Amino acid sequence: MSIIKNLQWRYAVKKFDANKLLTEKQINTLKEAFNLTASSYGMQPIKMVVIQNKKIQQQLVQHSFNQEQVAQASHLLVICIQDELSSKDAEDYFSLVKKIRNTPDSILSSFKEYLMKKIDDANEDELVLWMKNQAYIALGNLMTVAASESIDSCPMEGFVPEKYDEVLQLEKHHLKSVLVLPVGFRADDDYMKDLKKVRKNIEDVVIEIN
Repeated sequence: MSIIKNLQWRYAVKKFDANKLLTEKQINTLKEAFNLTASSYGMQPIKMVVIQNKKIQQQLVQHSFNQEQVAQASHLLVICIQDELSSKDAEDYFSLVKKIRNTPDSILSSFKEYLMKKIDDANEDELVLWMKNQAYIALGNLMTVAASESIDSCPMEGFVPEKYDEVLQLEKHHLKSVLVLPVGFRADDDYMKDLKKVRKNIEDVVIEIN
């Protein structure tokens, strides 16, 4: 299918087939897609937890406003942000740039100093919002890649992050959950699967300036 056909095929699955599992190759594709997602300054202040454990998935349903997709899905992807961000993260990022690209300090230093100062000057709320924005970019990319691979998904904001953090013991990883994406394959009796996609006309959502 073309990418447009893939996106027309995609919808937020309401019921997964619990007996159908993603292959290792498919999961690795989603991992790679997550890692290759664009992020502001390239800093990647997010991580993804991949869960394939029905006991844990079932435990998380009650913390997901009883959305059963969490338990039915082949895998549950939880996108997380760091519990704090500091100029040290920027310093580490530029060390990685230097290691991979062999870029001299003379080229990196001014941008490095700018970014470190920008992070130091920002308050906690600003940094959390910035990191959450990166998580949404990753979510959109994952959904598109999943659709291109004929993998179903259901993006979720409707869950209790503090409970997820507790169940998944994210504190020890210095992370906080912000978004959830069950992935797998739609059930044959999902009432949503044959419904027409509801979208405005392109002319109503796109403004062209020539």
